[in-house]
Amino acid sequence: MTVKGCTHSEGCHTGDLPVLASATVGARFWLLIEHPGPWASHLDECLLPEDVRTLVNRATSLGIRPQLIRRPGRRNPVEGGVHVMVADSTAAEPWLAEGVVAGPDDLDLEGLLAGVVPESCILVTEPVFLVCTHAKRNACCARIGLPLARSLAKSLPDRVWETSHVGGDRYAANLVCLPHGLYYGSMSQAAAIAAADAYRSGEIILDRYRGRAGIPEPLQAAEHFVRAHTGELSVGGVAVESSRSDGATTEAFVHGSGVRFRVVVEPMTLTTPCGTACADTITTYRLVALDRLTPVRYATPVLT
Repeated sequence: MTVKGCTHSEGCHTGDLPVLASATVGARFWLLIEHPGPWASHLDECLLPEDVRTLVNRATSLGIRPQLIRRPGRRNPVEGGVHVMVADSTAAEPWLAEGVVAGPDDLDLEGLLAGVVPESCILVTEPVFLVCTHAKRNACCARIGLPLARSLAKSLPDRVWETSHVGGDRYAANLVCLPHGLYYGSMSQAAAIAAADAYRSGEIILDRYRGRAGIPEPLQAAEHFVRAHTGELSVGGVAVESSRSDGATTEAFVHGSGVRFRVVVEPMTLTTPCGTACADTITTYRLVALDRLTPVRYATPVLT
């Protein structure tokens, strides 16, 4: 049953429709800026303080994903500088750092691209959880995201933030786990708590797992299918070694649970139950082949 004001198809917000391989591809480096709002539909339309505007524009020009954040249930203005967090999801050991900067010149975003922690920030060991509550972008993000953010914040005080658009409104409520950039969608409050607890233990829950940001969608799918096949849930336990595409079909070689697999995936389209807009379609991926590769054993020549 479609909720009034929701244009998404039935099943999008409940986990009944697949969400795999839908994490935002372009998010590899992150800049989180605390700004209580209001937030317009798009960041470039928001009425922001000049220093915040400069940081957003600079990050965007460098290919760093900017996100506005605020504490759940609070709209107090930030005082004494700009509170920021930066994250590198591409590093061998992804990291997150935090600081309060006097202005844009105090934050070295070029260094972030080189994997260097800005001098104005310090590394933090606890993860951060972002819940999209960007109502002006899509009402469902606020309707479902706001209560989820507040509930999750009760379990994890100081680690949960409301955030601006993260991509995939149809999968609200969306949860992003940093520094690894793990995306979950169609989250209930219980599912969000379970996913956050798993991430704090270094694991992934496949239920409602959209994928890891910064990775092409077919490779997100390949990783998903290997995890489902092997039961490997550790965050770093599965990785794509190489891939190639032939038209819409992608072949990937994936390492998982100490084994190499050849995985072939291709896109498929689902016609969803009618919401307020009938004949809505969702593109996902299907598994074509998953083969365990036998290690090559080289014979040792006999010495004479």
